[in-house]
Amino acid sequence: MSEIKRAAGLLRAGELVAFPTETVYGLGADAANPQAVAKIFAAKGRPQDHPLIVHLADAGQFDAWARDIPAAARLLAATFWPGPLTLILRRQPVVSDAITGGQDTIGLRVPNHPMALELLREFGGGLAAPSANRFGRISPTMAQHVRDELGESIAMVLDGGPCQVGIESTILDLSGDVPAILRPGTVTAAAIAAVLGQEPAVGLAPGGDTPRVSGSLESHYAPRTPLELVSSDGLVFAVRNAIIRRERTAFLASMAQPIHHELIEWRLAPTEPGPFARSLYASLRELDDLGCDRLVVQAPPATAGWTATLDRLRRAAG
Repeated sequence: MSEIKRAAGLLRAGELVAFPTETVYGLGADAANPQAVAKIFAAKGRPQDHPLIVHLADAGQFDAWARDIPAAARLLAATFWPGPLTLILRRQPVVSDAITGGQDTIGLRVPNHPMALELLREFGGGLAAPSANRFGRISPTMAQHVRDELGESIAMVLDGGPCQVGIESTILDLSGDVPAILRPGTVTAAAIAAVLGQEPAVGLAPGGDTPRVSGSLESHYAPRTPLELVSSDGLVFAVRNAIIRRERTAFLASMAQPIHHELIEWRLAPTEPGPFARSLYASLRELDDLGCDRLVVQAPPATAGWTATLDRLRRAAG
């Protein structure tokens, strides 16, 4: 029996299977099985009111999960799926509260990874799949990350190699009057505007009507080691401060190490947004495992290409 067939069989039996996507590894369960979905929350230590994104094999499964689907959703799906864009829509009444956190909305996406798509086609339904890590911690971008963190709580881990995007999908809310980005990702506001002919809003709507979505807490994607974001100009001061305080400190920065000292661990980061995002979580996990007193990351520029990465780093330092 192939790995994919075995994984699909485990999912049908109500078990958890971790699988790769282009963004991060997902912790998959049959989205139509509330008992299976409950295992996700137990394995992650995830609060029950945090909704899950449902992964589909193609946009043809839209109507089984969402109702009153606007034309904009179908247009965006045709443009960006498979890909790192999650659409928030009004849910079908049959969708379990376990998936939606009790809300009237549901997040849907089609991942752009051959193994994920093969699994979804073999399984035949939707898979609820948040990132395969403990709640609030660093997302996994390699199969070994999942094994290290969740181990025996998962029936199977499909290894599809390192994730090629490396940070979570853009979440776009289409359940209200105006499209709104609730979590930035590599599908940018400009790319969405080019398709819809209107600029999406960014962030929470006034009045508290915005749906709750994954990854929106002030502290998220966080290592165990306290993390601090510093500007390029502040790096040298941060190094000197660590030496004065006798704090073993790990740095992730795009500039060369300015001062060499036994207390300083230095890792060079890529200077371009795509490669930086692709390697970010693996780098944070490596540095976190060093057991340092502090982790310092050089803040990327506050420009459009870095929006999603800066969002993840700010929450990791939350």
